[in-house]
Amino acid sequence: MKKDAFYFMKKAMFQAVAAEKRGEVPVGAVVVRDGRVIGRGGNAPIGDRDPSAHAEIKALRRAGRKAGEYRLNGCELYVTLEPCLMCYSAMVQARIAKLVYGAADPKGGIFSTGAFDGVKHVFNHRIAVESGVLAEPASRLLSGFFNARRGAGRKVTSDK
Repeated sequence: MKKDAFYFMKKAMFQAVAAEKRGEVPVGAVVVRDGRVIGRGGNAPIGDRDPSAHAEIKALRRAGRKAGEYRLNGCELYVTLEPCLMCYSAMVQARIAKLVYGAADPKGGIFSTGAFDGVKHVFNHRIAVESGVLAEPASRLLSGFFNARRGAGRKVTSDK
């Protein structure tokens, strides 16, 4: 079986589903080196009581520990949702070679919001970017999560 972007994005989706089961926003990420996953992460800011515990950061930390270094030259990061500025900056620091993401994030994504255009001149490392891989299932997972959250607070009233 050839391991392609869809294969690794499915691994990231598994992490997103696991995050959702823990009550976290369903975002998942994996770091890949030489065709092997070396770091996994699902969103965990609530459970970890850590605002930086995004899926990408968790995956980068685990990959760094496994690799025995903080520089992850040649690695790829697959994430179900477009990264925020913090996560993209961490990828630059780690020297990630390629970012592949699923769903766009028009409210907080580094590219969709235009934030990248304002800060790209400060980055000393360039990351190849591919977007839209399994975007539809990733988007459905997120929409379902937020629709359930919004619906949980509603009271049903009678029209009598």
